[in-house]
Amino acid sequence: MTHAATPATTGMDGEQAAQTDGIHLVVDALKLNGVETIYGVVGIPITDLARLAPANGIRYIGFRHESDAAHAAAAAGFLTQKPGICLTVSAPGFLNGLVGLANATTNCFPMVQISGSSERHLVDLQRGDYEEMDQLQAAKQFAKAAFRVSRAEDIGRGIARAIRTAASGRPGGVYLDIPAAVLGEVIDAEKGASSVWELVDAAPKQIPGPDAVDRAIDLLAGAERPLIVLGKGAAYSRADEQIRAFVESSGIPYVPMSMAKGLLPDDHPQSVATARSLALKRADVVMLVGARLNWLLGHGDAPQWSPDAKFIQVDIAANEMDSNQPIAAPLVGDVGSVMDALAERAKPGQITTPAAWREELGAKSEANVAKMAKRLEAAKAAHPMKFLGALQSIRDVLAENPNAYVVNEGANALDLARNTIPMSVPRHRLDSGTWGVMGIGMGYAIAAAVETGEPVVAIEGDSAFGFSGMELEAICRYNLPVITVVLNNSGVYRGDEVSPTGDPAPTYLKARHDLMIQAFGGKGYQATTPDEVASTLREAIAAGVPALIDCIIDPGDGTESGNIGHLNPTGLTQKK
Repeated sequence: MTHAATPATTGMDGEQAAQTDGIHLVVDALKLNGVETIYGVVGIPITDLARLAPANGIRYIGFRHESDAAHAAAAAGFLTQKPGICLTVSAPGFLNGLVGLANATTNCFPMVQISGSSERHLVDLQRGDYEEMDQLQAAKQFAKAAFRVSRAEDIGRGIARAIRTAASGRPGGVYLDIPAAVLGEVIDAEKGASSVWELVDAAPKQIPGPDAVDRAIDLLAGAERPLIVLGKGAAYSRADEQIRAFVESSGIPYVPMSMAKGLLPDDHPQSVATARSLALKRADVVMLVGARLNWLLGHGDAPQWSPDAKFIQVDIAANEMDSNQPIAAPLVGDVGSVMDALAERAKPGQITTPAAWREELGAKSEANVAKMAKRLEAAKAAHPMKFLGALQSIRDVLAENPNAYVVNEGANALDLARNTIPMSVPRHRLDSGTWGVMGIGMGYAIAAAVETGEPVVAIEGDSAFGFSGMELEAICRYNLPVITVVLNNSGVYRGDEVSPTGDPAPTYLKARHDLMIQAFGGKGYQATTPDEVASTLREAIAAGVPALIDCIIDPGDGTESGNIGHLNPTGLTQKK
């Protein structure tokens, strides 16, 4: 129902005509379409919208910076399969939010950024209005789609289009521009009520063709060294049971990408994550499930992959096929429908995995696990504390709390945590993703806590944490069960670089992060040993209140750019 926004007016017949405005219509349309939370930063011209939403049953989570609010909305989209909603002011606030919108689009997370804007008649003539900017044109190149609403009566239509576009097909970020005058426009309440509607089947299933399914089955049936790669699209699909049934019935080894960890438990006997390099290099038929052959998989190129490898790709977007390598068997459809079709059309025993291939990967896994065990054992007693020493303690405590969500970003903090901390529950790991972007940490952590109510452990490099660290205040203000663990080696990559001048080295950082959260009313800890990391983390999770553990790591423990140092340019300035 549309709510009266202004006093009723009296017509010539003496009857009062109820009225509404654009702000009320935005809230009505969002509520009608099941939106429960808005993430944002208030200001001109959207402050009253943020005030009205909670009064009508939509929770508003206020941030200190728009990019963090946008990252939170993106993470909410991944966790719920419904577009997360981010609300920003115009121009600079819009641009800040655009970072998260672009990242959501790159990672295929459904999200809608709604921003107030200046009036078109002023913007188009470049008359120098307050925060003047053609936001629609700016957003188009970074979002899946961008729309502008020019009349209050079109607000319901605009929100419906934005939500459907964000959620359907390949999910992504959508920008919705609503000028200040449209938010304040007053129209007849009855006309307003008829202009908003609830979407029907916003993200319909897409079923693959039988011929395409049979082609993929034949390819897998003839493989000597088959491999399945599970991407975050597989996790997003929530086709957990179908995926597990296919993996186990076929016996095919699988490698999970980082945000697909937990879709099947990391200790599953068919997981070959610990033999990933060999699996990729030797596989002759590779089935990509919700994963793309982008830079994270070496674009499918040799030497990371066999030059003779044949690829099967499960993706809802047909234009993703052949983007890097020829796709021998494209399976276009949503993951759940594709997995159902494979199960229905494959004959019993048609797809099997040769024992020699399983044994080859098993032997390599055992060797790598033994090698890693030596590194972990050495790190336990190291002083100053090493990354791996702290991460082992975090791993052990998380094993006691499998319901906890893990947010992870950084360089070494990301690479080492991904390889050290196993996941047993799907969609419980959120990290830097396809772009490898830093700054997602606190936004993702807030969204995970708000959307699930479960404890969240954000494992942060000290550099990465700095991008969104002020959101500790928001975490404390809303009393969210977020425990931030900062792996503090006093630098970007490492903190022991010597400066050739009187200024600090470019990579050097200095902070007492535990004191930061205390300023906002949270609990701060400092840990210098693995035992202290474990005890403080247990205490913080049990308390269920905002906390931060500043883990003091050896400044010399770290590798520049983590596992992607090869992307650094080389030349005369190359580090000796």
